[in-house]
Amino acid sequence: MAERPSSPQEETETAWQYQLRVDLADDAAEAARAGAEHPELGPLRRILAAHDAALVCQYDAFAGYCAEAEAQGVEHYPLYTWTKAVIADPAKQAKYVKSFSIHVGGAEVYAKDAADALEAALRPLEGAGAVTRLAKHDTDPANNPQMPEKYRSGS
Repeated sequence: MAERPSSPQEETETAWQYQLRVDLADDAAEAARAGAEHPELGPLRRILAAHDAALVCQYDAFAGYCAEAEAQGVEHYPLYTWTKAVIADPAKQAKYVKSFSIHVGGAEVYAKDAADALEAALRPLEGAGAVTRLAKHDTDPANNPQMPEKYRSGS
């Protein structure tokens, strides 16, 4: 039997990449950002190691983006003004210092099968210690926040 060709929608859906994110309890987040030991981080770190994955603090990533933009020329970094406003906001800073994206094999986004396997391994940790929240995101622009109009060039 001949295989039916995939539809354009199916091809687009399979092209999406994924990223897992975790929110950590205050003391665990502080330890994770510092690369320090913390008893509740042990299970998380073991799972991440088994999946060639690493935590990246979202606040630190945003701050790094801004520092790079400032060094290289902000005109080359379209998200600079928005990102700078986010990290300057105390409420958002408090949120993002506890929020970590998970990179797999050094990549910020990865295939669905890798995301699904990692999610299945991490799900039992959610709400049971250091991990207060686990979420899976995709690269479909319809599912992601868009830059507010006031931060777009020419606004």
